[in-house]
Amino acid sequence: MLRGVTVAVVSVGLLSGCSSWRGLNSVPLPGVEGTGPGAFTIEAQMPDVNAIEPNSRVRVADVNVGHVRKIERQGWHALVTMELNGNVQLPANATATLGQTSLLGTQHIELAPPTDVAPAGRLHDGSLIPLSSSGAFPTTEQALSAVAMLLNGGGIGDIQDITEALSVAFAGREGDLRSLIEQLDLAIGYLDDQKQDIIAASESLNNLVGQFADQKPVVDKALKTIPDALAVLKDQRKNLAEALTQLGRFSALAADSVNQTKEALVAELKDLGPTVEQLANAGPALTRALSFLPTFPFPKETLTNWMRGDYANLTLVLDLTLSRIDQGIFTGSRWECDLTWLELQWGRTIGQFPSPCNAGGPGTAGNPLVAPYRFDQGR
Repeated sequence: MLRGVTVAVVSVGLLSGCSSWRGLNSVPLPGVEGTGPGAFTIEAQMPDVNAIEPNSRVRVADVNVGHVRKIERQGWHALVTMELNGNVQLPANATATLGQTSLLGTQHIELAPPTDVAPAGRLHDGSLIPLSSSGAFPTTEQALSAVAMLLNGGGIGDIQDITEALSVAFAGREGDLRSLIEQLDLAIGYLDDQKQDIIAASESLNNLVGQFADQKPVVDKALKTIPDALAVLKDQRKNLAEALTQLGRFSALAADSVNQTKEALVAELKDLGPTVEQLANAGPALTRALSFLPTFPFPKETLTNWMRGDYANLTLVLDLTLSRIDQGIFTGSRWECDLTWLELQWGRTIGQFPSPCNAGGPGTAGNPLVAPYRFDQGR
């Protein structure tokens, strides 16, 4: 009688859930994780679920914490619904990865905190792990296929040929190889010692490139202008060549002229020597005379003595004799000595004051610009 009741209850349960029946895995199994008190449900978008089925294990750090409740298709990826134990504590930005328990074991979903960003929030009932946080570990089939590709076409078989070729190449050259390694070690050491300079040079080059980048409009304009300038130079090539030819001819003529006039030029320079010598001898007197010009009519040497408080001292001796006018104004001109001889006609004595018209007479030696004035001159 009890057996019949049990069969009837199971039959009713199967009939009531026939609309969602997808095999035995679609029936919740007793004893699985994620069905106790406080259990909650989350969803994860997975790019591929491979052999994952409902009731597959959900693990955290290799510990079973729940099971897969349902798998649905959502666009071009899968939406996996999982039920977790109430004591599972994971951040809201946790990751979901499809993994394999062992080499030939079953597949499961591994939940873990994120490794590329800081953990944030906490998983709760209704949380969704997006597709960007999902992935899959390599399966056994993928690993074996990669190994097969490496062994068949990855060049493993060429290692022996390479080893034999190296052995033949270095046979009898062990010393050279050892020396090469030592030199490489020294070179690497030198490079390591100079790494700061290399870094500084790289930074300087980077700054230079940055300056070029900042001047890009100027550089672009220059690059656009240079072809036009080169075209102008190309058009003027004949004129430039002719100018260089004429310059060469002029240089030859100039050299020939210098060679022909060399003796005359040397003679003129020798004749110019006495004049330059006399000019140098008159240098001190000329300097003193020039010092009078900026402060005319007051000598620079006594300029600071003429102003005393609110009044100025001035002593002026004005000589308007013809000989003085002759010396001061007409010396070196075509009228030189005319006024002096006129003064002689009036009975003046020229020998009592310096005069270029009485060379060799008394009182004529010295510079007329600096000769002392005498009150009795001209009498």
